[in-house]
Amino acid sequence: MKRALVKYRKSAFGRYVIRNQKYAPILFFMGGFIFDTLTLGRIDRIYDTVVLCSHMTLLSITLYLYNTVNDDKWEGTFIRRYSEYFPLAIQFFFGALSSAFVIYFFRSVSMSKTMFFFILLVLLLFANEFLKKKISNKYLQFSVYFFISFTFFAFMIPTLIRIMNTFIFIISGLVSLGSTLALIKFIYRSSPSTRAEISLKKLMSIILSIYITINVFYYFNLIPPVPLALDTGLVAHDVRKINNEYIVTYEKDEWYVFWRKYDINFHRQADQRVYVFTSVFAPTDLKKSIFHRWKWNNPETRSWEVTDKISFKVTGGRDRGFRGYTHKNNLKEGQWKVDVITEEELVIGVVDFVIKNTSEPYKEGMVIKSF
Repeated sequence: MKRALVKYRKSAFGRYVIRNQKYAPILFFMGGFIFDTLTLGRIDRIYDTVVLCSHMTLLSITLYLYNTVNDDKWEGTFIRRYSEYFPLAIQFFFGALSSAFVIYFFRSVSMSKTMFFFILLVLLLFANEFLKKKISNKYLQFSVYFFISFTFFAFMIPTLIRIMNTFIFIISGLVSLGSTLALIKFIYRSSPSTRAEISLKKLMSIILSIYITINVFYYFNLIPPVPLALDTGLVAHDVRKINNEYIVTYEKDEWYVFWRKYDINFHRQADQRVYVFTSVFAPTDLKKSIFHRWKWNNPETRSWEVTDKISFKVTGGRDRGFRGYTHKNNLKEGQWKVDVITEEELVIGVVDFVIKNTSEPYKEGMVIKSF
């Protein structure tokens, strides 16, 4: 193995890599992101589950090796010889896991308060590029590790047991907290160099602070209710179910408004119904009640008033999401939004629109699509 490494370093490709090694962190970061983007799809697929569990396991092992490699136990072993690559491996797994969660969360968030947590994940994803110089900071290492671990278990446990509620989220957090603290204590006891470098109380205080912060986010509905995700949400003029297909008639926005399928301005005649159609992704066999919470913005008080809260159930497993709709009559003109929420009132997504009354049927930009 050592001879092969020497031969590699003397080769043209090896010399090229050594000359450009300053770009290695961003390449490993991009590699993890691209790998997940091309390969990950559904959180409940066996492949996705195996990949994420493998990343999490290998990250934990690499963290252990990196933090104990300077101790005598690894002297003369291949682990000591290849220890210079551990920071890159850690960076790859940080990048791969955070990008996977960004991919899954992107399906779940809307332009609402849950966007804050999504932005936090995106910042972590891109901050990973700059971690190489700081990766030796054990406080930073384990803080990022715990955040990723918490997110991992928040996704994985509901997916595996087919149940999602506040209690399961608390259990997921406790499993993450317990496993992270166990890893830290194991490394601390195994490594004299680690004991000399960090204060165990300080590190555990940081981890507990992150744990409390995430739970506060959850309490104030700042975290999307993963693994549920809103695939489609739109306001429509008509919704009909024919042979297990939903035929939806709605106003399509301009071609350049790529982030929204429907026109936010809804042109309504007198006594016409207004429909909101949603398609919610849920992992296989996960059953959940979903609510449409209709809100109208009162221009006098400048506040949102809840007018209705209507429920329907989804059962997971369908690639295109589980579909449902609600409708209302006699809507006032002005700003409306329909929150797509769980029983715990966690926001899966938001369908917002503006009611504009018209005297004649509106036909411009009208499309009919099957879901």
